Amino acid sequence: MRIAVFGVGGVGGYFGARLAASGADVAFIARGAHLAAMQSRGLRLESGFGDLTLAPVMASDDPAAIGPVDVVLFTVKLYDVESAAARLRPLLKPDTAVIAFQNGIDAEERIGRAIPAAHVVGGVAYISATIAEPGLIRHLNKVHKLAFGEMDGRISPRLEALLAACRKAGFDAEMTTDIRRALWEKFVFLAPMAAATGATRQPIGPILADPDLRRLFGDLIAEAIAVARTQGVELAPDMLERTIRTAASLPGTMKASLAHDLEKGARLEIEGLSGTLVRLGEAAGIAVPTHRALYAALKPFAAGRNS
Repeated sequence: MRIAVFGVGGVGGYFGARLAASGADVAFIARGAHLAAMQSRGLRLESGFGDLTLAPVMASDDPAAIGPVDVVLFTVKLYDVESAAARLRPLLKPDTAVIAFQNGIDAEERIGRAIPAAHVVGGVAYISATIAEPGLIRHLNKVHKLAFGEMDGRISPRLEALLAACRKAGFDAEMTTDIRRALWEKFVFLAPMAAATGATRQPIGPILADPDLRRLFGDLIAEAIAVARTQGVELAPDMLERTIRTAASLPGTMKASLAHDLEKGARLEIEGLSGTLVRLGEAAGIAVPTHRALYAALKPFAAGRNS
């Protein structure tokens, strides 16, 4: 199986490296200092599941230099979806799967405007990882899982082959027949986590320990669940309690990637997180005042410190 990883941040770098180490033919599409480090020294992982160094690696900033592949792990930031999707065509064969592993809930639709929709597959990544320095991915928790599924719910040979490759690589993976629900189940956790840890500049432990902040976090989750239901997504009746339990199970020092980006002065994905909930809520006629307030508070930093 030939795989291209488009966007070698924490998600793409981690899972791409694990697949490559297990024998899959993996090429990485990256840019800047990270690409230069990969080309000169390879790609390194630091993880509780075992460190890893890949050298040499096939890495380029040009999809045409890689050519057609069986699977694209599309792992760019939400604000780069359109520009990256416009560059996908050199990677495509008639049955290439382009699997969107983003933090939002609309990347599949956005990618489908640039390439034929039959290529587009939904995906959810469960991991906390970051670029610690150029050429180095640091895994920050004890979870490493991918879930993916065809948008029409069918079981396809191309995803069965990827599932086998993921299991060989040693991380958790599943193929689902209801990827839209899986996307929203993650989103109703992630968007509140990003808004809360970003706006307060606090990790999840202090947020849950303080009664006022815990209530704010619960309000963010409840609003996200309400928006999901306006989109025809049926979530579990106890989704609010389940999501808070998930947050409580994390290390108390955990922050969303948006909070880390804010600290570094990097661009923020706030438009695709709370911004999306604000827009969908407004269109559906329901109020999301907590997300609206934190979206407004974080919006001035969305372009990054050096913009």
